[in-house]
Amino acid sequence: MTAPFADRLADAVLTKGSSLVVGLDPDPARFPEALVGTGVGSDREATAAAILAFNTAVIEEVAPFACAVKPQSAYYEAWGAPGVAAYEATIARAHEANLLVIGDVKRGDIGSTATAYAAGHLLAPGSADAITVNPYLGTDSIEPFVKAAQEGGGGLFILVRTSNPSAADIQDLQADGKAIHDHVAGLVTGWGANTVGENGYSSVGAVVGATRPQELASLREALPQAWLLIPGVGAQGGKAADIACAYDERGLGAVVNSSRGILYAYGDPGASEWRAAIAGAARTLRDELAEASGATGVQQGT
Repeated sequence: MTAPFADRLADAVLTKGSSLVVGLDPDPARFPEALVGTGVGSDREATAAAILAFNTAVIEEVAPFACAVKPQSAYYEAWGAPGVAAYEATIARAHEANLLVIGDVKRGDIGSTATAYAAGHLLAPGSADAITVNPYLGTDSIEPFVKAAQEGGGGLFILVRTSNPSAADIQDLQADGKAIHDHVAGLVTGWGANTVGENGYSSVGAVVGATRPQELASLREALPQAWLLIPGVGAQGGKAADIACAYDERGLGAVVNSSRGILYAYGDPGASEWRAAIAGAARTLRDELAEASGATGVQQGT
């Protein structure tokens, strides 16, 4: 039987000495010239093949420095069936490299539709270890995902306070004296109450952005048993030092995603040392996060 996601994530963070998650958001327009052949960016099959080649190289370079990768499904679905196949193959490549996979799918629906989404993304052969979920439709949209996560040992990251500039339009609105994101945090605690693992964290976590450190601190306090998935570090302006409050004394409780800042660290698509640039960016952010967290675990790939 598969161990609960919360415990597998804790083991990965402690074993790697890293809370870094590398977002796999492949943009063919920014790929190294070495991977851009005929039809890439226009033909579905050619583009999907280039995406998988790029992801494979990225996974090889970041595996020593990251605890997980996070493929964003939109970048694959945009290329139809070949793109979806590249998404599934990317999950397989990451698992071969002993990386956990967070499928950034942001699904959210009710009844049989939610059940089908949950089965497809958490229970099907070759599924991601955890997925992101949108809670806007309420508890009956989340329960099928929680059930599937418990059945398969998977995890969820519920959108609570995201890092995009207009998140405040809805997430910061006041209701009964509290922001909407605070109400959602309370729901997350309830949804994950029966999934707390041996390390004291739930397999139902929360997405909380790094771009508003004050809110991050408040939500950390409100969600003491939830793993936090923190986007916004790097290209979106968040800094590793801003998220120190998200960790416990063991360096657990939070994982931090960076996508563009690592994937395209080489800048110039014609750069010959593009793979080394990716590895170097991953190593640097791994180290910055370890310092912020106070983690003392043995780091790989030093």
